[in-house]
Amino acid sequence: MKTVPKIIVAPESDSPRMQTAPGEEVEDPNMTDLLSVGEGLERPMSAASQTSIVVNERLQELVKLFKGRTERVREKLTDPDDSDEESPSASPAKKPAEAPPPPPPPPEEKKDAEGAAEEEEKIYEFMGYKFPVPQLKMPEMPDWLRAILEYRFPSSIDPYTDLTYVVWLFFVTFAWNWNVWLIPVRCTFPYQTPENVHWWLLMDYLCDTIYILDIVVFQPRLQFVRGGDVVCDKKDMRENYLQTERFKMDVISLFPLDVLYVFTGVKSLWRFPRILKYNAFFEFNDRLEAVMSKAYIYRVIRTSAYLLYSLHCNACIFYWGSDYEGLGSTKWVYNGKGNSYIRCYYFAVKTLITIGGLPDPTTVFEIVFQLVNYFVGVFAFSIMIGQMRDVVGAATAGEAYYRHCVDSTVKYMTSYRIPREVQNRVKTWYDYTWKSQGMLDEQELLVQLPDKMRLDIAADVNYNIVSKVALFQGCDRQMIFDMLNRLKSVVYLPGDSVCKKGEIGREMYIIKAGEVQVVGGPDGKTVFVTLRAGSVFGEISLLAGGGGNRRTANVKAHGFANLFILDKKDLADILVHYPESQKLLRKKAKKMLTKDKKPDEKVKETGEVITERPETPKLFKAALEVASGQTFAKLKEAYKGATLEPSTSRGPVPPPSPVHRRSPIPRPRVPDDDDMVSETTDSTMVIRMTPRIEGEEILSVEVGPGEGVEVEEEEPSKT
Repeated sequence: MKTVPKIIVAPESDSPRMQTAPGEEVEDPNMTDLLSVGEGLERPMSAASQTSIVVNERLQELVKLFKGRTERVREKLTDPDDSDEESPSASPAKKPAEAPPPPPPPPEEKKDAEGAAEEEEKIYEFMGYKFPVPQLKMPEMPDWLRAILEYRFPSSIDPYTDLTYVVWLFFVTFAWNWNVWLIPVRCTFPYQTPENVHWWLLMDYLCDTIYILDIVVFQPRLQFVRGGDVVCDKKDMRENYLQTERFKMDVISLFPLDVLYVFTGVKSLWRFPRILKYNAFFEFNDRLEAVMSKAYIYRVIRTSAYLLYSLHCNACIFYWGSDYEGLGSTKWVYNGKGNSYIRCYYFAVKTLITIGGLPDPTTVFEIVFQLVNYFVGVFAFSIMIGQMRDVVGAATAGEAYYRHCVDSTVKYMTSYRIPREVQNRVKTWYDYTWKSQGMLDEQELLVQLPDKMRLDIAADVNYNIVSKVALFQGCDRQMIFDMLNRLKSVVYLPGDSVCKKGEIGREMYIIKAGEVQVVGGPDGKTVFVTLRAGSVFGEISLLAGGGGNRRTANVKAHGFANLFILDKKDLADILVHYPESQKLLRKKAKKMLTKDKKPDEKVKETGEVITERPETPKLFKAALEVASGQTFAKLKEAYKGATLEPSTSRGPVPPPSPVHRRSPIPRPRVPDDDDMVSETTDSTMVIRMTPRIEGEEILSVEVGPGEGVEVEEEEPSKT
């Protein structure tokens, strides 16, 4: 703050005075030097000086306001999303309404309870005699029985996801297999007799009932897709079923050839149309494979059943041929001893698989039959073996790919002579990843699915873990869903370094399984903290901007650790669409960055506006300019003339000189202790600048000998 200097003039003994009364002297203003004041007297402050003080105080306030505004603008430029107001949550939840009080029990229940009590205590009167009759209570119905009785058949059935329909297809397939396997046996082998024919007929008509229920109840209720829309209307579903080829085959399979039993007796051959309901069998296979976690097991069983059924048919045909030629008539035919089905089945196996060791056929029928058996056996068996190979190959495709990757990696490391320790760690990683996940890369498995399905799968698998991370609390739920698609699963071995202090951070880590340790110290082995599943680290490097994206700690895996990795670029692409969540994450990152920092020591406010004193003060320069010219000489001449010719008229009183008020704040001493001295050209005046301890400077103007005038100026400047 620049202050007004105070000029001190030494009094002269012969200064003229006006005598007004004895003992009193009055200064004559006309005879007084404009630049002098009385010794020990201070003039009152002028209006200009008061205005200067007010202006200086106002300037100090403005400087403080500008400094505060500058700090706020700097913070705004550093973090554009920072504001005093808290960011609103992406999806503010409404305050749940208070639960209403429980309603009073209905009066009907009270009436029922009262009625039950009356029934228990009811007394009957007969012929004037009263006697109580005990009331028997019915036992409570089991829950499973109540569920069965309360079940209502659905008006429409989803054939792809409804397990009830899959169970029903199992019964239909059972009925179809009954006809497929046993109709040939009953036609050829003598297992159906008049004594047990009623059991055979009972099972036949039970299977026919299942066929009828499937046509009448289930098939007309199956939903279908028309023009992209799922149709659930009863009339439309029924009309759609009536127009399909399946309906025609179902009707043909129930063609009532059983009426011919009246003329031919019970011949199972008339039931061969029941085999035409094969669509239910293949549909059951598809639906069952869709709901099974290991569908290849059922495929292997089904392929084996195909082979067994072909041998079953061959055994039935062989028995029919033997019966046609005559049982035991030749060595080639069945001799009628032992279990007929087992012996014929054994012959069929040796024939179709071409094991050999069979008796030579003797008749033309036997030769033709054997040739046909050989040709059919070769083709059927080769087809079955090829199909079995495909099934087993599809079941072990993942493991084969894993073995191929391991072998290729080992071959690569061997060719480049990678150290044995590194090779062992690579093999360990392959082994653990395959055992824990059943695959090497989850992204390759889901790459063919649309984005919506990948999101649904990722949400079901990983949402519970990510939603518990404190960093994402309060963020938009949809943003978390989008982030789940960008997560990458990585497995770290025991002792692996996840990140190192000082390196550039481009990822954030979420622990899915296992543990990691934050280590440090002189040896780098001191464990500061152990993080477990659900913890997150690396978020500071991911969210910080400008030079704050370096790792702040060393993190190592403690045992096997499965981590989710979120790339910085992926997170930035997601946050573009969620500004509120971006603002919230920036605030949390800023708090994390400033949480462990010590507050900076505030500089004490001194109220100083003027900086350090320059080498040559301006007042000193002005004094030099005055001393070098004729201005000061003219002032001296005017002064002498005023002393010789006193004026009788009283002029206006000059304004009081400004008074300098020292600042109460101590100022340091000027390091330069030497006085600054300058002389005029004629050596009649010497100007001296002398510093004081209080921080003020004394400007002294000394007139040469004979002049007898010394002027001192005091300039309060700050050093």
